[in-house]
Amino acid sequence: MYKSLLKPFLFKKGAEEAHHFTFSMVKTTFNLPIVKGVVNSLFGFEDSSLEKEVFGLKFKNPVGLAAGFDKDAKLIDEMAMLGFGFIEIGTLTPKAQDGNPQPRLFRLPEDGSLVNRMGFNNGGVDAAVQRLKKRKSNVLIGGNIGKNKVTPNEKAEDDYLYCLNALHPYVDYFVVNVSSPNTPNLRDLQEKEPLQKLLQTVKTANEKFPHPKPILLKIAPDLTDGQLDDIIAIVQVTKIDGVIATNTTIDRSQLRTDAKKVEEIGAGGVSGKVLGKRSTEVIRYLSEQSNKSFPIIGVGGIFSAEDAIEKLEAGASLVQVYSGMIYEGPGLMKEIKKGLKAYYNR
Repeated sequence: MYKSLLKPFLFKKGAEEAHHFTFSMVKTTFNLPIVKGVVNSLFGFEDSSLEKEVFGLKFKNPVGLAAGFDKDAKLIDEMAMLGFGFIEIGTLTPKAQDGNPQPRLFRLPEDGSLVNRMGFNNGGVDAAVQRLKKRKSNVLIGGNIGKNKVTPNEKAEDDYLYCLNALHPYVDYFVVNVSSPNTPNLRDLQEKEPLQKLLQTVKTANEKFPHPKPILLKIAPDLTDGQLDDIIAIVQVTKIDGVIATNTTIDRSQLRTDAKKVEEIGAGGVSGKVLGKRSTEVIRYLSEQSNKSFPIIGVGGIFSAEDAIEKLEAGASLVQVYSGMIYEGPGLMKEIKKGLKAYYNR
């Protein structure tokens, strides 16, 4: 039904307009008793073979919703109904910010991909905390945190610590995001010295809480092997809990969409199918070169159970989807989980 009816309707709208329309529709309808029953019957699927324990957390299944879809924690309970094993909110910043001017989200249907230059648009971490206090589902929640655009890199630690402290009682793990291409100079924080200092600062603050939460690092797919070696060394030195590979890419060399159209879209990170191969390469490199010494969450180009299995075989412990759900619909999670059950029980 999604591909034949809803998707054509949504794809006639601008990408961001369609996103907000979907948000409103889900918020309005999913909690109606009759709709809730239909959603559960259509998308509910769990099996004990899908359960996994990673960085000390028990996941009912390894398929999560990537950051960016529910930035402000507005749809946690509704998204949980679709069967996600975990949901990552954010990227959240200390102060609310509008992000970059619209239009800033674009579809590339020929490539099964999206281009975004959202720019960490969010209502601020404190507003998200108020929503988290009211959530009803027990789905595991990740808090993806970043810095405000107006905060200089030399003050970035303050922003990450503010978000850590505000979210700590309400999320199950944290993701330090220094890899978005849409906040000026943010990726400079991926360099070895500033990154190690930032992660060590965040980890030290985390350990002051009675129950520290896992700390993960989200990295870009555009890093060289030498930079990935630095990431491995930093993870081992700081003893953070894992890596998310990967964020969106600034590489457009693999796109099949007409070059003029891509040029007209302008700057932004590319996600979706075009990212699949590179994210898998990064996962495999990190896993092999580190001797599987830390967990990896694989994200990028997952449109099927086979795509998810590819990430797991490359070394990922968990996977996340976003663009795949836009193109394939909400049934994707059930399809992936059924495929994983067959894979685990083969």
